[in-house]
Amino acid sequence: MTRTRTETDSLGSLDIPGDAYWGIHTARALENFPITTRPISVYPDLVIALAMVKQASARANAEIGVLSQEKADLIDHAAQRVIDGEFHDQFIVGVIQGGAGTSTNMNANEVITNIALEMAGREKGDYAFLSPIDHTNRSQSTNDVYPTSIKIGLSLTLRSLLVELDLLRTSFLNKAGEFHDILKVGRTQLQDAVPMTLGQEFHGFATTLGEDYSRLKENAFLLTEINMGATAIGTGITTHPGYANAVCTHLRDISGIPVSTATDLVESTSDTGAFMSFSSSLKRNAIKLSKICNDLRLLSSGPQAGLGEINLPARQAGSSIMPGKVNPVIPEVVNQVAFAVAGSDLTVTMAVEGGQLQLNAFEPVIAHSIFQSITWMRQAMWTLRVNCVDGITANTERLGAMVGASVGVVTALTPFIGYASAAALAKTALMTGHNIADLVVEAGLMTREEVMKQISPARLTGLEVVTGTIPVIQPAENVVTVEDAANA
Repeated sequence: MTRTRTETDSLGSLDIPGDAYWGIHTARALENFPITTRPISVYPDLVIALAMVKQASARANAEIGVLSQEKADLIDHAAQRVIDGEFHDQFIVGVIQGGAGTSTNMNANEVITNIALEMAGREKGDYAFLSPIDHTNRSQSTNDVYPTSIKIGLSLTLRSLLVELDLLRTSFLNKAGEFHDILKVGRTQLQDAVPMTLGQEFHGFATTLGEDYSRLKENAFLLTEINMGATAIGTGITTHPGYANAVCTHLRDISGIPVSTATDLVESTSDTGAFMSFSSSLKRNAIKLSKICNDLRLLSSGPQAGLGEINLPARQAGSSIMPGKVNPVIPEVVNQVAFAVAGSDLTVTMAVEGGQLQLNAFEPVIAHSIFQSITWMRQAMWTLRVNCVDGITANTERLGAMVGASVGVVTALTPFIGYASAAALAKTALMTGHNIADLVVEAGLMTREEVMKQISPARLTGLEVVTGTIPVIQPAENVVTVEDAANA
């Protein structure tokens, strides 16, 4: 028979597995919230953040004299073991729960307390010596511990996301250099536009990701304002006057995050707007990344009957019925992650709006939604970089052929021959298949040398800027018209 211990709360008593570091409050949460089947430990940075808050509180409580140094040290050392990665499997309450995060806070209190008891040579559950509530949770409430832990955890998790985002930006930048001199046809509204280089296109991808990097860092600053010391509703009931400042100082030292205490703890305890702003910046990044993946799928479409301008690495067979088919599975999975992030952002928005009076009870779903978005985005960026972008190659022959046959090059000649002549020549080229340069020369509008200079790759792509006044040549009488071409 498995050994158990009996723990008691205000609702009665329960038998707890003897080897469990969690206790009765966690056990009740397991019964009440069998929703996601995903424990909070799926987000290790949240568990680490909870331990950091408990460690900072223990040090602050000892500093202001409301907790003995002996007990504070036990809690401190137990919390450090969780920070170092131990006992995460004991954080078992579901990520979605009622009670505004109380179950998560109590799970942390019980685990850290029982680790400390074991370190002191005591039995688990010996709460007369060290209590999860009276000692580990001293000077605290779920209502300041939980939102603070979410902010610290998100700040920690964001660091790894930013690393992946910058690596992906660099990967696109490297491709921009590799494709620097490869001409292609640009497109607007899915129709042929003017020439550009494939390098310019990939450089644009890198730039947009760099902008998102900056926006995420800016919005992350909102997560540095905490409400430790607020306790239940922001009035600081049950706390020592010096606790808020002390715990903030210790938490700043422990986490390395420049946290500061909110100037209005009542407002800070009820307001979850920072989470909404941060979630919105994640959505922005996800949607822009999804647009880039749309472009990669379009550019690689075919390979025979599509654009076929670039080749994505073949990652797996694409069909159970069509031999040889290879699909753009990596961009596709990133698209789906972006859709999920957008949905999570809506969840966060609704949860932020749903708070009432002095507390928002829906912080668990806020936390789950944002942690999931960051985690999925980080993994999506990794697989996009490693399994797709780094291996992209250019279909140079196809790109060259399309540029050579494109009437878009006539745009570069409009300052010299006028819009009307350029439009007529473009239509003629489309109907006859004749080369634009040849038609311009035959019409006597420009010399061959002048035409070739203006449609050089550097001029066409804006790498060499034309400056100064450009004399527009009036349409000549011998411009080849559409009608002429049709009657030829």
